[in-house]
Amino acid sequence: MPAMAVVHALIRRRAKGLRLLGVPVLGLSADLLIGAGCVAELESSAVSLGEAGLAPRFTEAVEKKVLKVKDATCPAIHTALQATEKGVPFMPLRGVLGSDLLNFRKDWQVIENPLKKNDPILIVPAIQPDVALFHARWADEAGNVWIGRRKELATIAHASRACYVTYEELRPGDMLEDELLAPGVLSSVYVSGVAQAVRGAWPLAVAGVYGIDDAHLALYARAAKTKEGFRRYLEEYVWNRTPQKNSSPAASPA
Repeated sequence: MPAMAVVHALIRRRAKGLRLLGVPVLGLSADLLIGAGCVAELESSAVSLGEAGLAPRFTEAVEKKVLKVKDATCPAIHTALQATEKGVPFMPLRGVLGSDLLNFRKDWQVIENPLKKNDPILIVPAIQPDVALFHARWADEAGNVWIGRRKELATIAHASRACYVTYEELRPGDMLEDELLAPGVLSSVYVSGVAQAVRGAWPLAVAGVYGIDDAHLALYARAAKTKEGFRRYLEEYVWNRTPQKNSSPAASPA
């Protein structure tokens, strides 16, 4: 649930030097920021537009060596965040053993299991992001945010120094007092601030509200293959965005 409205705002503010962490992957949001020159470094297990294909601005930036990339895996990123969540400096992980990735991640170490002989184990250092940022369907008057089954959002919120959330709809009262909603709620204790952004994930989806705008993603994938096409896309959909441009007939309820 990327906060696409905030991504557009960062581009309009000409943000620079951002370091992005994909939990566990990155997509359109990262490609936009990279193409706009906002990103200096990226750590993720993948950057992709999904069914729309490769992320063209990311691909070109890597090929031209203008972007620092730290390759990771989905479990490694989750494990590093869980280490911070638990207040420990590192966490053990086994699945990456035997991968060439270990040759490129000098901050990851293979050690002997202290509880068993001849049993190597990988340890990954804790990651504490400066900011967790995502979009949600609901926030309430108490400052809680509903994330449903997306428990990775809770993990990154717990691990981050600050957490900012855009949301579709404001619910009255306190969702933590609702037996049905409470299991999917991120407490306001972990939320630094919220702001309403209707259709704030577009052209991506919010379950139960609107679906992925596949036609727009395909449009972006074609446009962003060239710098000129990407510039025209930014002019129309980011710099001069209107409510009409943020609502496509191709976007249907999930």
